[in-house]
Amino acid sequence: MSLVLAPPLRAAATVVVDATRICLDLFKIMVPILIAVKILKELGWITYLAKPLAPLMGFVGLPPECGLTWATAMANNLYAALAVHAALVPSMPALSIAQATVLATMILIAHNLFVEGAIAKKCGVGFWGQIALRLCGGYACGALLWTVFRAGDLFGAPAPLLFTPSAADASLAAWALGELKNLGLVFCVITALVGLMRVLESLRVTRLFELLLRPFLRLMGIGPAAATITVIGLVMGLAYGGGLILLDIQKGRVGRRDVFAALSLMSLSHALIEDTLLMYLIGATLWGTFVGRLLFSLAVVAVLTRLVPRPAGPQVA
Repeated sequence: MSLVLAPPLRAAATVVVDATRICLDLFKIMVPILIAVKILKELGWITYLAKPLAPLMGFVGLPPECGLTWATAMANNLYAALAVHAALVPSMPALSIAQATVLATMILIAHNLFVEGAIAKKCGVGFWGQIALRLCGGYACGALLWTVFRAGDLFGAPAPLLFTPSAADASLAAWALGELKNLGLVFCVITALVGLMRVLESLRVTRLFELLLRPFLRLMGIGPAAATITVIGLVMGLAYGGGLILLDIQKGRVGRRDVFAALSLMSLSHALIEDTLLMYLIGATLWGTFVGRLLFSLAVVAVLTRLVPRPAGPQVA
């Protein structure tokens, strides 16, 4: 006789299974990076790796070690970047909430560039153009936030860290145990995020989000044909929005201008709920990671759509 779970238990089991599947994929990336960072720390090479980025980090108010965190995010994903950040925390000055927000916002705009750039290219938008947009956009947004925070003397309190970084002088066994705890916390956070997204979808909060953003999308030059899928990308992630755009391109439903505007907006701001909540792990505030990032993205795309010539017809599959 098979065991039949009640609907709430079945939903909870599905969330745990999905979170486990996600974490297994993520840990394949994170664990080698953790080991590599540990080796680099023991050899004293981290300072040399971060040195080329030190001047850039200084202009946005960050210590040079944060360059390695951002570089990791560019090549990998947010979780790998957080793992590197956790490993670097003992060897760098404590960040304020303002600094954590600047770093988090730069990471949110410019991460996983090669995978997400390939999605943009598949949709007919330039690969290197989108990477340049995200790199320059991430740094410009970080610099703008730091200027505002410093001028207004905002968010100067120490950033609360919601994980336990490894001790700088710990033994190898203590380091391994500490990192296992961090990975366990990552699993708990991902499980909570997956569950939260399911709840928001069931309550139709994402639909409300779509209705609220549609007027702004019109100002961005994004037509009705691409409005809904753009909002899906903003809320759920670039892969979801990009996949739907690709489907509409193949069916001839969306024009080139809408594709460029929609993907550019999604490149600068996507997964607004999940990724923004994740940045709480390093003490970032919503005023930068959500409000500042979204307003910056809307302004940049509004300018871009007015600079790019309007093509004659729709994108052809």
